[in-house]
Amino acid sequence: MELFKIGFLSVKIIDIIDILIVAYVFYKLYTIMRGTIASQIFFALLLIIGLSFIAQLLNMQALGWLLGRLTEIWVIAFIILFQPEIRRLLSILGKTGVSSIFGKIDINQNITEIANASGELKSRGWGGLIVISRTTGLQNIIETGELIQSKINQELLISIFNPRSPLHDGAVIIQSNKIEAARCLLPLSEIHIIRNRSLGTRHRAGLGISETTDAIAVIVSEETGQISIAEDGKLKRCEDEKDLEKKLRDLLVSESVTKSVKSIFAEKK
Repeated sequence: MELFKIGFLSVKIIDIIDILIVAYVFYKLYTIMRGTIASQIFFALLLIIGLSFIAQLLNMQALGWLLGRLTEIWVIAFIILFQPEIRRLLSILGKTGVSSIFGKIDINQNITEIANASGELKSRGWGGLIVISRTTGLQNIIETGELIQSKINQELLISIFNPRSPLHDGAVIIQSNKIEAARCLLPLSEIHIIRNRSLGTRHRAGLGISETTDAIAVIVSEETGQISIAEDGKLKRCEDEKDLEKKLRDLLVSESVTKSVKSIFAEKK
């Protein structure tokens, strides 16, 4: 049903709804980047799109053609700016309800082993990095390390992170209720090194794997003895191994696709 006309444009109810949805999406994207350099670039891109629309409305062909070419570049710029968020969003959307049910790992019987091993590493002043796979496969990460394929065991985890062990430098990957590999290389987070320069390589690696996959990383700091969990690009501190065990039990439950997508567009502090 036609509501009114602006020149040659006929405005309908569906057009109003369409504009409101697009405006909301752009607003949420802006709030995510607010306070960063990317927000200034994003605002400039919106300005170009707005001017292009006005040029077409006023039938300014030369300006419209020029701004149209710039708008095509905007698509590439958008992908570059939001590459981490787009990758995580596509990963989440690829998980159907059925795959989430069958992809959910059951390591409840091994959570205590992991928590106790982390507590022992803390008491000995040793560092550790344990990655627990969920639905996203980590085969490419596993291939960078040394295959172990052993039952999850507290003593084995402690021996791996012994500073004298040749396997201590890197991450341990836990997948399908097994210690798949040790001394694995993880992608480093570039976002958090800018925001918090006190984070070491082990924390950046834990955050990096949690940004690119849905895996959980347990990090034991060699310098401070602090136990942390990296999940969805966020770092959570744990008071002790009991607190770690509780947080792991809470996290190792399949989340709904809706909740995961919502968390991507939630406003960053």
